[in-house]
Amino acid sequence: MRLLGKLAIAVLISASPAVAKAADLMTVSTSGNDSLPVADAGFNWNGFYAGVYGVARTSPVGGTQYGLGLDVGADARFEFILVGAEVAYHGLAGGNGSTSYLEATGKAGILATDNLALYGVGGVGTDLGPPDEADALLGGGVELAVSDNVTLDARYVHAVPITGANPKDQVKFGANFHF
Repeated sequence: MRLLGKLAIAVLISASPAVAKAADLMTVSTSGNDSLPVADAGFNWNGFYAGVYGVARTSPVGGTQYGLGLDVGADARFEFILVGAEVAYHGLAGGNGSTSYLEATGKAGILATDNLALYGVGGVGTDLGPPDEADALLGGGVELAVSDNVTLDARYVHAVPITGANPKDQVKFGANFHF
């Protein structure tokens, strides 16, 4: 048994230089024409945008109305904070008649991911047709970047009457082109 142990130790010692030579360090060339892939930094929220949206609105005077609208705005990103301003115009029909609506809002929120913003909105709006009213607007929304310069936006806004007595609730779904 002692002879077998000595023989095993001798075999291990004689084989160790061969094993050490087989474990050479891997090297990587630091020069050449190969380039490393660059990670995508996410959506660029900074800058101007314009878009289209569909809107549904309910109010005691107008009933339930549906329409289409256009918006223009600008956003700025500060780390994970998003701020912006927007002007929107939409026409509404159905319910108890038709009207058009103009609104100016500011928004502030957070970026849940590089491509997803959660925000609150506040501003003023006015009915340009009957009834001729002004409103304070308050609501919130979510915006998702689906390509390098297109986002999908969903928003709920409650309108508190400044003039008149017709509170409104509206939901908007749209797409914005960022440039």
